[in-house]
This record gives sequence, C-alpha cells and structure tokens, in this order.
Amino acid sequence: MNAKTLSRSAVAVAVAAALSAGYVAGHRDVPAPQIISPAQAAMMPAEAAAKTGIPDFSGLVETYGPAVVNISAKHVVKQTAMRSNGGNFNGNQLPIDPSDPLYQFYKRFFGGMPGMQGGDGGDAPDQPSASLGSGFIISNDGYILTNAHVVDGANVVTVKLTDKREFKAKVVGADKQSDVAVLKIDASNLPTVKIGDPRQSKVGQWVVAIGSPYGFDNTVTSGIISAKSRSLPNENYTPFIQTDVPVNPGNSGGPLFNLQGEVIGINSMIYSQTGGFQGLSFAIPINEAIKVKDDLVKTGHVSRGRLGVAVQGMNQTLADSFGMQKPQGALVSSVDPGGPAAKAGLQPGDVILSVNGDAVNDSSDLPAQIAGIAPGSSATLKVWRDKASKDVKVTIGSFSDAKVASAGKADQQTQLQGRLGVAVRPLTPEEKSGASVSHGLLVQQSGGAAATAGIQPGDVILAVNGRPVTNVDQLKQMISSAGNSIALLIQRDNAQIFVPVDLG
Repeated sequence: MNAKTLSRSAVAVAVAAALSAGYVAGHRDVPAPQIISPAQAAMMPAEAAAKTGIPDFSGLVETYGPAVVNISAKHVVKQTAMRSNGGNFNGNQLPIDPSDPLYQFYKRFFGGMPGMQGGDGGDAPDQPSASLGSGFIISNDGYILTNAHVVDGANVVTVKLTDKREFKAKVVGADKQSDVAVLKIDASNLPTVKIGDPRQSKVGQWVVAIGSPYGFDNTVTSGIISAKSRSLPNENYTPFIQTDVPVNPGNSGGPLFNLQGEVIGINSMIYSQTGGFQGLSFAIPINEAIKVKDDLVKTGHVSRGRLGVAVQGMNQTLADSFGMQKPQGALVSSVDPGGPAAKAGLQPGDVILSVNGDAVNDSSDLPAQIAGIAPGSSATLKVWRDKASKDVKVTIGSFSDAKVASAGKADQQTQLQGRLGVAVRPLTPEEKSGASVSHGLLVQQSGGAAATAGIQPGDVILAVNGRPVTNVDQLKQMISSAGNSIALLIQRDNAQIFVPVDLG
C-alpha cells in the first residue's frame, strides 16, 4: 500500500506537451445553464445559488490573474577552468597531486567528468537543480509572496509575469517554519492582488487557485473550503485552510482567492498517495503570511513567542479525571525548568483553556497562539487546576531556534561579507550535542563563492584547509589570509564532507 504523504508542491523543471480534446453534446430542448457573476453569487442565499449553477470566475481571473507570477528557482553551478601544476589543466588528469590528502575527494568529485582519468567511465556531471512554483505580487513596487520551499537552496530566482516580462528576483527572506518567502523585483506600476481576511471565510464557500501546475502558467482551478484551522503533522504554527481545489506540483506559492477576488491563502501542500492531487489541498492563511512578511521585510527574521511547555490533547477520560464537563484545552504534560511557564507557576496537569481570552479548543491550537505573541509581552492564561479555573499571568519568551527563520538580512554580528559570502553563527550547546561535534559554525545564509560551491544554510563549517574553526573572527581571519581556493570541511545531515571553494 502506498503511504499517504504531505507533499510540498514545487516541481522539478520539465518540458511537456499537453494535448486535450473533447466534445460537447447538446440538445435544443435542453435549456442553457444560467451563469452568475461572483458578486451576485456572494449576495445570493444558498438555495438560490444551488438553483442557478456554478459561479463565473472570469471576472476575477481577468482582474487579478496578471498579479500571479511564475517563479523559476535554480541553483546554478559556476563552471571554472581547472589548472594543474605548471600550466592549464588539459582534462587528462586530476588537478591535484596523488599524495595530497584531498586527492581521493577530488577523484570522487571530479573523476566522472568526460576525459578525466580516474573516473567511473565518463558519466556526465550532475545538472544544476531547478524548480518551478508560483507567487503573487502584493505591492506595485515589486514585493512578491511565495512558499519558502519554492526558493529553498536557489541562488538564481526568475519571476515571469503574464505579459511575458522576466525579472531576476532577490529573496528578501524565507521562513521555513511557516513556509513563507518574500521576493523583490526591480519594477514599478505592477498589478497587485487584494488581501482578504480568511477569518471571515466559511466552510463550503467557493475558492479559486491560480498558479503554474507542472509549469503550465496561469492555470485556474476552483473548489470549496473543506475545513479551517487544520493542524498537520510537524506544522505546529500554521492553522491551514483545507480545500478540494485541484493543486499540483508547481502550484506552490500561488494565491487562493475567495469570490470577492481577495487572497485568503497561499497554496502550500497536498495530501497524496501518488504525489498528485487527490482532493486534499492546504493553504497558509494570508493573515499569518502577512505577519511573517512584515517581520522579514522589517527585521530580516521572524519573532515567535515561547511558553516552554509540552502539551497533549484531551479526551473524555482525561476530562473526567480532572473534573471537567467536556474535553477541551491543552493538557500540560511537562514544563521546561527556568522557562516562561515555570516562572509563571504553570505545572504538569494544568489544562490551558484560553490565551488572552482566545479559547484553546485543542492542544494543536496552543503553539500558533503563543507563537503569535511578541516575545517579552505579558499574556493571561486561563488554566484549569484542582477542578477550578484560574488566571495565570506569564511573560512570553522568545523562540530562539535558529532554524525557524532565515533571511536575506542577517545580524551584523553574523554577517560575513567578501570572499566566502556566508553568514554564520556559533553552535549552541544543544546543537553541538545533537550534531555530535565539539565546535563549528552554523551557516545561516549562503551567497557568492560559498553558494557556487554548494554550501547551504544549515551546513556546519568545521574546518578550513584542515584547521578547526571555533568562532566567527577566526573564520574571517582564515578567509582573508587564504589563497584563491580553500577546502571547507562541513557537516551536513550527520555526514562530514570536504567542499572545494574557489575564492578567486
């Protein structure tokens, strides 16, 4: 049986031709269906809409379709001429002495290239990675929203408009936790979408998606809202909008419209057994995405609140044992010592019923509610304890996990300009323990020579030319005194590899 998976829907670039044919059979005795406009549909009662047929989306598409863009994200590998001792490398031997400790690495890395000795038979080198996705323009001076996974790892991002114009885009910031990214293109007087309020939408209402499934630009699909505030595994901070709108690879980052032509979500993922659409699509509510956008544009990172508790769901048995009439809220199973909750006096066994007056209907609601509160702010929690409710004041902490957000603007303390082109920071004790290393610098962003060599955010730089790296100043000094090329020892996905970097 195929496993059911949640799939991000960026698609690898492919060339395809689609041919479709069909016919319409009719009869003159059959009355033509009545078509209504989106504005009319919004004003009609459900009974009237059911009698008159499906809404006409053409006006919405004509008005806001031009603000939907196609995004091509690539990791381009720079081709450089290799030189051997005493002259130009001619392709008949590896550009390094066999006695050098890095010889075996170079042999494996470059040995498969045509005409190079020591290879595996002349296999072609790997092609630069590329993906396609969608996005939409939110300001006429060129700010664009899309999914973080659409541009993840890319060093060349191209935006194509419906009028065939193309622009190179800058990634202003990308927040992997919410899967929201902000792009900027150098243009003016651009068409824009209208932002709506997803909190006003209702289950059963019509919605429309525009995007580039499988690379087919500005494809329009429609459906209804199937559910709201849907929690998904490993997606703690986003109350997704579930729809049955056909969404496929390439739709990622595209807008989800209501019938008033307002964007209420960003199409982000599908639930599928096959990798294609099977009736379950999920969109990030636009109000959540705008909060992330504002943080990325303003500060370069996303601030999220932290309470410092582990919670679990309630059921009727637990509710009975705590003297509650019905299961509700989030049951605190553990409290981080020294965390905000511990300082406020929260205890295991407390049931959090509301945050600042907003009900916690399920344990999955709590992370998003806390994350949306600014660190340092005071919050009032209604807690069930000893068969009675009480209010607890707590000062919200900061969710400081560096993997939560990455952006084009790094803190000045971690910004490393110049020859290597990475922004790094020291590892925390927890990260050292988790990675089983005693030292190293975490790459927060990568550009220039580092990106060209394949260094990615999340890599840990352990050594430069065999010399261990323990702090940012040491790395700067090593890079400034290095020659035209270096070998970085990095750790990625629990494996250590050497990466040659051309600094020339």
